[in-house]
Amino acid sequence: MGKNYAISIIVPVYNIEAHVGKCLDSIINQTFTDFEVIVINDGSTDKSGDICDEYAKKDKRIKVVHQGKKGVSVARNEGINRATGDFIGFVDGDDYIDRTMYKKLYEACIDTGSSISICKLGREMNGEIINTNDSEYYTVKLTNEQAMKELFKGILYRFSLCNKLFDRDCFENITFPVGRIHEDLSTTYKLFAKAEQAVYLNFIGYIYVKQKESILTKSYYEKRLDAFIGWEEIIEFMRQNYPQQFNIVNSCFTYSCVDHIYYILNQVEDRKYRKEFLHSIQARIRTYYKDIRSNTVLSFNYKFIVLLINYHIGLFLLAYQLKKLQQVFFNRKD
Repeated sequence: MGKNYAISIIVPVYNIEAHVGKCLDSIINQTFTDFEVIVINDGSTDKSGDICDEYAKKDKRIKVVHQGKKGVSVARNEGINRATGDFIGFVDGDDYIDRTMYKKLYEACIDTGSSISICKLGREMNGEIINTNDSEYYTVKLTNEQAMKELFKGILYRFSLCNKLFDRDCFENITFPVGRIHEDLSTTYKLFAKAEQAVYLNFIGYIYVKQKESILTKSYYEKRLDAFIGWEEIIEFMRQNYPQQFNIVNSCFTYSCVDHIYYILNQVEDRKYRKEFLHSIQARIRTYYKDIRSNTVLSFNYKFIVLLINYHIGLFLLAYQLKKLQQVFFNRKD
């Protein structure tokens, strides 16, 4: 029988041969050493799988699983099924981590008796990290109620899994939704609901590397609307279990709607698809419009955008175009 580790780190990999080596180096060079790395090669057609196999030969803590292309959710679920660790972490194969990240996250959980620890997320663009640690290191202990509230406020942290460490008990009867994107959104709140206490650390431990062709940075496409399947589940769950936080949850949903609208207007050139996507969001807004209208947290600007979308897509598009025309006229240099 194999060794049980303190942490199991799950790394889904798909066609990222240029990046996976840096990712695995950042993991195996951690100052914390009591971990296993479960790499799920999700049907890569480049050399990613071979690179992972080479790392496994050099470090016995690395186990590589090769499977056909099944998606990130299936890869993560497979990793959880194979995990032996008391805690579970996730690293995407094209990102990398600070060498002290898991030491700090693990010790924070142990020292405070928390089921989840969270660090700040760094973002790298064109080889440079665009946000940095700008204050003294500190930790914040959060009750279940406080941790869930912060998740939807989105100031300290958001739904991303990869800057967090979870007690494996959080995953009891919870799996990632197969066939969807935005799987973090559909899952993280359920994990937080299982945690009596969480702890936040204000240091950048996880570095998200923005790729030109990542699933969420290429042009908007229909599958991106999967987010609203997740939101329907979230709203029902939170209304039943955390009704006192419903305004914050509803605000977060509204911000997500407006973000999607922004991306549709700026990334979808085909008018037919643009209208179809906007109508899909309009249907979601109409379902929750009374809640949005009575929300005391939302600003007037957000309520006005939602009002126009709720009332008539054509009117909204006209208002949007007029605003763009105003910018053209008022910024003229003639």
